[in-house]
Amino acid sequence: MRPHSPHHDQALTTMHNDDFPSLIDELKWRGFFEQCTDEDGLAELLSGETVTAYVGFDPTAESLHAGSLLPIMGLVHLQRWGHRPMGILGGATAMVGDPTGKTELRQMLTLEQIDANLAGIRAQLGRFLRLGDGPTDGLLLNNAEWLVGYEYIAFLRDVGRHFSVNQMLARDSVKTRMEHGLSFIEFNYMILQAYDFMVMNRDHGCRLQMGGNDQWGNIVSGIDLCRRLNRTEVFGLTFPLLTTAAGGKMGKTAAGAVWLSADRTSPYDFHQYWVNVDDRDVSRFLRLYTLLDRPEIERLEALSGADIREAKRVLAREVTTVVHGAVAAADAERAAAALFAGAADADSVPASDLPADALVGEGLPLVQALADCGLLKSKGEARRMVRQKAVRINGYQVTDELLRLTSEHVRDGRIALQVGKKKHHHLRVAL
Repeated sequence: MRPHSPHHDQALTTMHNDDFPSLIDELKWRGFFEQCTDEDGLAELLSGETVTAYVGFDPTAESLHAGSLLPIMGLVHLQRWGHRPMGILGGATAMVGDPTGKTELRQMLTLEQIDANLAGIRAQLGRFLRLGDGPTDGLLLNNAEWLVGYEYIAFLRDVGRHFSVNQMLARDSVKTRMEHGLSFIEFNYMILQAYDFMVMNRDHGCRLQMGGNDQWGNIVSGIDLCRRLNRTEVFGLTFPLLTTAAGGKMGKTAAGAVWLSADRTSPYDFHQYWVNVDDRDVSRFLRLYTLLDRPEIERLEALSGADIREAKRVLAREVTTVVHGAVAAADAERAAAALFAGAADADSVPASDLPADALVGEGLPLVQALADCGLLKSKGEARRMVRQKAVRINGYQVTDELLRLTSEHVRDGRIALQVGKKKHHHLRVAL
């Protein structure tokens, strides 16, 4: 099968059709391919028919985060090659909590929180996948539909009897938690996820489950259950668990997670996250998080020294376009360029209103403004950052920690504050 372009409004149409002989070849080149239960069998399946595959997303928040982009992009590539992607929203499993990768029990969510989170994530996934009723149109389902009403004793008799406790204890996701303590409710998670795969296979002809490499044990359990109950052969494929070159968790900053929701992480801040990634991560992230064609990515990978900034700008533009759309990406790029040039008219930069009378007389102490707008935690920290020459006003470095903001600092109705290379805030002033 050859890749095709989705019809929805995203920059998911830039891939050349002749860059790779197969989906697996593309996934390997881009860095998605970590483990596969039967690579030869899966390659044969993908080359001969339309394959339905799914990834699970538990609604632990109203938004997915940058770390979720990896499995999402895996589904995007699958659909572009003419296959059918499915997203399983864990309305039921969110009540239990996945112990994978955790050292303590997840916070238990209320039903109201889960419903709100489901709505937010469903809307986000619809931005990446073409959904509908066609043979390659994506489908989003909630596993509460088949799990919540299942009576406990019946579930134990029908499903639980197929699982060996010894095998479950040998799974890495369980062994890791055993060192810190594993609740019985979490221990059941593997069975529930395996049952999801069985239902997807039975009711929707799903032959492939994909996920992070920490899901390997859960996926293998689902494959075994499909074989036992459905008498069908299914496959598992895992993606690598990413950390940055500096050893940090992918999609994490000092301020917290980088969310896919514009309400939680502004398109400008999202764009800046990618602009400021480590030079060593640029090549890998271009392959994983953009749909640029292979020749263009290889051209950008060949850049070195100061020219790597071009590759970072392209990376930030492409990923922001995929997540927030072309208009938001262009706005964020213009805002970043305006700040770099010292301009003060960038509408996409985080901003707050400042009464004009705060600037009259002696004016507003800069250190107070930096603390009040949230750029820095306190006036003391603001003084230290000024002394370290890390603060700029309208693009100009500040060296006086006693400086006060007055109407003379207003440019086009704003005062542009900057701390370091990454933190920006505009004070909107109506004179």
